[in-house]
Amino acid sequence: MSASFADLIRSRRQMDSVTVEHHYRVDLFNAIIDYQLNELNSRFSEQATELLVLSAALNPNDAFKSYNVDEIYNLVEKFYPSDFSTQEMTQLEYELQHYEFDVLKDVNFQMLSTVGELCQKLVKSGKSNSYPLIDRVLRLVLTLPVSTATTERAFSAMKIIKTRLRNKMEDDFLKDYMIVYIEDEIAEKFTSYEIVDEFKCIQSRRVHI
Repeated sequence: MSASFADLIRSRRQMDSVTVEHHYRVDLFNAIIDYQLNELNSRFSEQATELLVLSAALNPNDAFKSYNVDEIYNLVEKFYPSDFSTQEMTQLEYELQHYEFDVLKDVNFQMLSTVGELCQKLVKSGKSNSYPLIDRVLRLVLTLPVSTATTERAFSAMKIIKTRLRNKMEDDFLKDYMIVYIEDEIAEKFTSYEIVDEFKCIQSRRVHI
């Protein structure tokens, strides 16, 4: 690993100063990290990244180390304004302050590691009734993985379905096609006879089906 790395692109002077170990540990490693970061940036917009970062403030892992009242409030204010009224936003701020001195200090909540576990624990302990707005925020955050995965599946399906030879496909047909493709487990339960009967019942036909 201490031998000089032979690179045809580099000059002789640079080749002598770079070892095989340095090439793999530094040059190649940095190139891979840059590639992965570019891939992540292309998949997640700034808004989606901010949403995930702010949602992390609710994570109970490591004894609520990431808990931050301001970030949780900003999360609701920016991404869930239609789910909370102006009065509820004011009430949420007070709830978060009491929540910090109540739940975060409770030993029964110290060993939790996920938002899902936190939500379940709040319900079992009855504290979800004391902090209904925080419970609502937690439930909204819990829907993020589902919504993100569904979006990813939809875009992946679109790339497969709408190829260069199908670029003139109409939107309605594409939508129906994607539903069948994405929900293939449900579509497989329908038989050809059921589809024909359903199509027949839509409207009367001149030709008998």
